[in-house]
Amino acid sequence: MGYITLPRRLFLWCMALIYMFAFFSLYLQIPGLYGNDGLLPARWQLRYSGKAFLEQLLSTPTLLWLGPHLGLDTQTAMELLCLLGAALSLAATLLESLRDSLVFLFLWVLYLSLCQVGQVFLYFQWDSLLLETGFLCVLIAPLTTVPGWRAGRVHDPVTFWLARWLLFRLMFASGVVKLTSRCPTWWGLTALTYHYETQCIPTPLAWFAHQLPVWLHKLSVVATFVIEIAVPFLFFSPLRRLRLGAFYMQVLLQVLIILSGNYNFFNLLTLTLCLSLLDDQHIYFWLRRKYIHTPNKGTHAPETWFLVELAVWTLIGYGTVTCFDLQIDWDKGTVSSRTAFTFHQFNQFLKTVTFPAVWLGVLSLTWELVTAMFRCACVQGFFRRFLGTVQWTVFGAAAVSMFAISLVPFTYIEYDSNASLWPGLRQGYDAVGRYQLVNSYGLFRRMTGVGGRPEVVIEGSMDRVTWTEIEFMYKPGNLSATPAVITPHQPRLDWQMWFAALGVHSHSPWFTSLMHRLLQGKTEVIELIQSDMSKYPFHQQPPMYLRAHRYKYWFTEKLRWWRRVYVEEFYPTVHLGDAFLESMLSHHGLKEKSSPRRLSETALVQLVRWVRAQVNGLSAPLLLWSLLFCSASICLLRGLQFEVTLKTKPSEPTTLPHPQEDKQTICPSLEKAASPYYLSACLDFMSAFP
Repeated sequence: MGYITLPRRLFLWCMALIYMFAFFSLYLQIPGLYGNDGLLPARWQLRYSGKAFLEQLLSTPTLLWLGPHLGLDTQTAMELLCLLGAALSLAATLLESLRDSLVFLFLWVLYLSLCQVGQVFLYFQWDSLLLETGFLCVLIAPLTTVPGWRAGRVHDPVTFWLARWLLFRLMFASGVVKLTSRCPTWWGLTALTYHYETQCIPTPLAWFAHQLPVWLHKLSVVATFVIEIAVPFLFFSPLRRLRLGAFYMQVLLQVLIILSGNYNFFNLLTLTLCLSLLDDQHIYFWLRRKYIHTPNKGTHAPETWFLVELAVWTLIGYGTVTCFDLQIDWDKGTVSSRTAFTFHQFNQFLKTVTFPAVWLGVLSLTWELVTAMFRCACVQGFFRRFLGTVQWTVFGAAAVSMFAISLVPFTYIEYDSNASLWPGLRQGYDAVGRYQLVNSYGLFRRMTGVGGRPEVVIEGSMDRVTWTEIEFMYKPGNLSATPAVITPHQPRLDWQMWFAALGVHSHSPWFTSLMHRLLQGKTEVIELIQSDMSKYPFHQQPPMYLRAHRYKYWFTEKLRWWRRVYVEEFYPTVHLGDAFLESMLSHHGLKEKSSPRRLSETALVQLVRWVRAQVNGLSAPLLLWSLLFCSASICLLRGLQFEVTLKTKPSEPTTLPHPQEDKQTICPSLEKAASPYYLSACLDFMSAFP
């Protein structure tokens, strides 16, 4: 693989941006979710039993244990951690010097601290993916605080390879679980005929996608299987054009998901992982700049390899046609498809490829390690060679360790492969399990809502005769309301309402807490439903009675968005002091266990309160989009400033941004394309539009 300096820098920029989205999005919801009057108060998760701080930290690794020492209650401490993470990640998007290993370590610790008390509202796969990718950033980012540590980073391809391996695990497992779940819609290739209207929070484009013909939906499912199961093996191809082809296929899938559904920062994070498939040469191509490469480095695949590449794509195409029996009906202008293999045959395929996939990873990682070792040996100067050797040893060992323990969750997709792993790997995985360094994945395992999208509608009344529906900002409810576009924000209550509708209310204990808080008229919880209090039907006085019904929703055939049918009662009519409500609160352990810790009136507490007062009532998506726009604008201004500076500055030799080739210079006659400053500004500006 070619040099990866620019993709690595772009990767770190995007990760800082995603951290900013995650922290700001969560910060706005903390009072309603985890506050003292929230749905699941976080202070219930921390038991101050008089143990030593280190002992508490080992039992539950979270910085929230420091709250009492700073005079903060748990809610205020969570808000402070979110603000620190949001401010630091925002600064890192603007200043490259802050995209440092220690900064990313601090961001990872902050998010891990929040996830430790996040309970069901932070149990999403993208939260785990952010923690795992965030920890990889600690290894990938430079350690600028140590003099000389940035120079001669021969191990960069090794640590950056871990992002590629994570992308492979994520995509391959997501494709495999769709078939191992035996979901009839995935096996029948009809999943997308339901997906667009049954996903948690669809976008307006989802309605239009839902109207597409069935044959095209089925063909789209076939394409999804190819992109998620077959194409990921090309991530480790030694042929550059195969990797680029795999990159653009992954990007296509993620962009289509972003356009049709609101999945917060998840797809942006997946796109960021896709950057591990690129090299400097392709970034230069994006920037329309001339790429100067060192001769005899093999950055271009020989033309004779074109036949190999053609054979690979032909094999994938032939396998697709054979496995899904694709046939073109020229008269109707359609393509028919069906699954032409059985569950047993797929299981045999999975048994056959799981361990070869592991060995493919071993070979690919070994190649990166050996290549980095040779680059280290070629560094001039004893001290630089010694420093490079130390770095290679430390980061190589870290990469091998991360790869080894990741095999445990990766092989969950195939029982026999997982059972045959060396027990030492399981012990290592169990030892770091609480830190979520590596995780198992498998998105859209089963298609829900096949008989109609289940949706819970809460109603309130003052007299138990006239009932008023309580509409949420984002999830479907009002039949004529246009679906929202809220990426990269994740309204965590709306998401859990979607899961709650799939079962009974007893499977979602927090729902009882929601009914209780709404009867009490808690503003923090109401703002999770409507940030503009005037749009909440009971903003002047809490309802005397509440109930919840389950409906089935479908997209309409004409552009009226939704139609629905009543199904059943989801939660009975309750009021404050109601025997059923009190029994459910006691059953789920949601009754107040102790009074909140008294908050000290310190300057830090007042600062946190002041910030909260400034953002109350703001639209979360609008705030995140504003931050993105500001970051993009600043990057654009920096790019223009650098370009003006370069035009007015006398010509002088500059260096290609490859630390491994610090002796290679470009003659003054070449255009400014190789300027690291100009490229930095261009990359920042480009990555501001994920």
